[in-house]
Amino acid sequence: MPDRNPVPGLVADLVEETAALDALVGELDPDAWLRPTPAWQWDVRDTLAHLADTDEIAVDTCTGGARTLQACIDRSASAEDVTLAGVLRGRRVAGAAVLAWWRAARAREVEVLAGLEPSVRVPWGLGMSAPAFVTARLMETWAHALDVHAALGSTPIDTDRLAHVAWLGVRSLPYACAVAGEPPPAVPLRVELDLPSGATWSAGPDDAPARIRGPAGAFCRVVTRRLPAAIAGLVAEGDEAVRLLRVARCYL
Repeated sequence: MPDRNPVPGLVADLVEETAALDALVGELDPDAWLRPTPAWQWDVRDTLAHLADTDEIAVDTCTGGARTLQACIDRSASAEDVTLAGVLRGRRVAGAAVLAWWRAARAREVEVLAGLEPSVRVPWGLGMSAPAFVTARLMETWAHALDVHAALGSTPIDTDRLAHVAWLGVRSLPYACAVAGEPPPAVPLRVELDLPSGATWSAGPDDAPARIRGPAGAFCRVVTRRLPAAIAGLVAEGDEAVRLLRVARCYL
């Protein structure tokens, strides 16, 4: 009988994604940690601090610890303040210390995520299945790594792990519409993307009246709000496809 548990494979891809970011920042000099990223008022150190802090929150959310996401929100004026608290924590120390913090936090997160049963619902946002939650952590690592690459003037190398980000981007479209204050998807959507390896990733019925086609890297940058849909080079067929691409986002 085939293995029906996707969590181990997703965790393995998360490990590879975090390793790629670690290789990028592992030897930075003190000044490089302070280079500004495209994220407003964030530098490289802030970005890694955010990842470390959310890794810790993710662990407590999965294990019932003191700093679950909901507990952090309840103690803060807004979700934005939760994010800011992690960044400010990182600003108290040097970049090398933030790197050590992130390495420890992500190691613990990987350990916890690897032990999740696929049927578990993680109380993150509106609630996510264990596979979706692991995918969300991979997405966040990848998206923030783009910001670090931009700050350091280096070129990111896309991989077929983008299939996970694309899946999350499609699955989160109803949520994205709600955040934008717009109606949910009105018709079925078909998404067909070219992965870096040359393979094709797709989702949605073959006969869907709304369709989006193009490079996976472009689609994933759009759904993580790193690239405007208008200049992404994606093909959107039908008014609904155009609208969904405009509002797409796959993070809280």
